[in-house]
Amino acid sequence: MLLDRVLRIVLVLSAAVAIGGVVLLVTDPWGGEEGTVAVGPSGATGVATADVGGPFEVVDHTGQPFTEADLRGDFSLIYFGYTYCPDVCPTELGVMTAALGQLDPDLRGRVQPYLVTIDPARDTPEAMADYVGLFSDELVGLTGSEEQITRIARAYRVFYQRVESAEFAEYLMDHSSYVYLMDPEGENAAVFPYGMAPDRMADGIRQAVASYQPST
Repeated sequence: MLLDRVLRIVLVLSAAVAIGGVVLLVTDPWGGEEGTVAVGPSGATGVATADVGGPFEVVDHTGQPFTEADLRGDFSLIYFGYTYCPDVCPTELGVMTAALGQLDPDLRGRVQPYLVTIDPARDTPEAMADYVGLFSDELVGLTGSEEQITRIARAYRVFYQRVESAEFAEYLMDHSSYVYLMDPEGENAAVFPYGMAPDRMADGIRQAVASYQPST
């Protein structure tokens, strides 16, 4: 099963490089103005932000407890997806990895990437550990119970729902696809839409870090 996902990831990333990516239209599941994620057009160098974040309790891919407090002190690049995702997730994780690779070492050391699953039924810590290692030794996978994942998804205004598929033996998860950059104090510093090129994401990270002003 893992080999199938590896081959799928390779094919998807190759296709993404060839066609330059696409823009995914997503909706806010929680409704109302408060839940709206404001983002700039794909490819823009300007940094958009959103009112996201908050308390949560999950576990990382080593099985250790992880809360919002563990995000403090560094910039956090956070994506919500799942290991069985056939296309969007591996593409975006590849973009994140490539963007981080374009940063100078000092800046790169200040940004920690995360994948938060929206499919905890299948994405155990062991499954997450196998998956995140396909992209980067530094990528941290986060999972937990259905209740825990619901809470963190609500905190970040992430839409997801199970979808039965006639094409795949396993069910799929429909979900929004934004990458969130959180600052060292847990505030949103930038939101990057799906389809943004790695160099544009890297520029956005640089801009957000350069403009960061600690509150104390």
